[in-house]
Amino acid sequence: MNINNKRFIAIENKSGLSSNETIFHYFQKGNTITGKYNGGEILEGFIIGKKTDVNQVEFLFQCLTKDNELRVGESKGIISKNKSGKLELKFEWNWLNGDLSGGTSAYIEIT
Repeated sequence: MNINNKRFIAIENKSGLSSNETIFHYFQKGNTITGKYNGGEILEGFIIGKKTDVNQVEFLFQCLTKDNELRVGESKGIISKNKSGKLELKFEWNWLNGDLSGGTSAYIEIT
């Protein structure tokens, strides 16, 4: 599955910073994935990652929050397609700075 030029919003992220106000925009070339995100608590964020299997990805991400805090983290996820044909992303993630906490999150493609 390819996520090139696709946009997503969070549908579940209890312990993270992103929300349904945060828009993630991904670009994919081969197995390389990059992205940008902002909105909600995030002023600006960037993603670099790769596909590790047909529907699996690994990302490193960094952002600047509205509280002027720099955060960096890592995640592993799965890309799937729901019954309505929209792509969904589900991640296990953790912060690499600050409190080093983590969690799970889910995102859905927006058009």
